[in-house]
Amino acid sequence: MNTSPLSKPKQRGITLIEACMVLAISTVLATSAAPGMQDLIAARRLENAASQLVTDIQWTRTAAVVRNQALRLSFHAHSSGGSCYVIHTGAADQCECSAAGPAVCTAGAREIRTVVVPAADQTTLIANVNSVLFDPMHGTSTPTGTLRMIGAGGREVRHVINVMGRVRSCSPAPSVPGYRAC
Repeated sequence: MNTSPLSKPKQRGITLIEACMVLAISTVLATSAAPGMQDLIAARRLENAASQLVTDIQWTRTAAVVRNQALRLSFHAHSSGGSCYVIHTGAADQCECSAAGPAVCTAGAREIRTVVVPAADQTTLIANVNSVLFDPMHGTSTPTGTLRMIGAGGREVRHVINVMGRVRSCSPAPSVPGYRAC
């Protein structure tokens, strides 16, 4: 064994400088990945909201036929941003939804389902009609309408409801994966 005063013992562990370098590199990598993650989260929120909307449209049409009762899908925008829609019985102006909670219905109308699209999700629902009525006898819809689910970064999914109550979905540029171009 060499025990001379000039020999140094073997070092174990890491130095403070090495730890700081690893921390600095990790911070740079995390910071560069954050915008990509934000875009991914925003895209998923848009896709989820668009999928839920088309599912609710199809469900409303089916439920009207099964229940043998006219059902309506009404759309509302909030002044604070965000939007909502209500599946209900009765006339278009008899149910109103808000960002705070379930819909309030009057004059005998009955809420079946309320969906709130919060402004915090950076997703907004814009409709060119106030409501769509689904006929229980034929499953048709009146009037036809285009519903635009708009997300962050200009992404958009459009749902077009035709007179037969069917939905056609597409995405204008920049396109959303999984949807054909409009």
